[in-house]
Amino acid sequence: MKLSELKQIVEALETIDFQLPNGTFVPQHFHITEAGLVTRHFIDCGGTIRLEKTVNFQLWTADDLDHRLEPHKLLKIIAKYESLFGTEDLEVEAEYQGETIGRYGIGFNGQHFQLMAKQTDCLAKDNCGVPEKKKVKLSELTAEAPACTPGGGCC
Repeated sequence: MKLSELKQIVEALETIDFQLPNGTFVPQHFHITEAGLVTRHFIDCGGTIRLEKTVNFQLWTADDLDHRLEPHKLLKIIAKYESLFGTEDLEVEAEYQGETIGRYGIGFNGQHFQLMAKQTDCLAKDNCGVPEKKKVKLSELTAEAPACTPGGGCC
């Protein structure tokens, strides 16, 4: 989700909730302890130099159970830190503490923000010899051996 989308959604909300990939929710008394611009400047296994920028929110829970982050407060936090983000409409990610610090993409299902699990990937499959997975329709598969029949002893 881009920062502009997140702001537009927050403007229309009465409460802010974040749902984890397993369906549980970040406790309602969470804080955003950091908002920042994360820049990754790296080289992939194919030798291509890459630069990625994202807006990152760190979600944290404490023992103050009465704390609630209201939508207008989140918009103030974003406005305060937009000087770091510049004018680019960047993707937004969140960090949240599980067994270790998890890094998540952010989506919205119409009611709640969703923390979406991120996956690693090879960015240079064509350069480093990783074969592409072929998509095959089940209807196009042909049996190389005769099909099993009841009582035939093949299964």
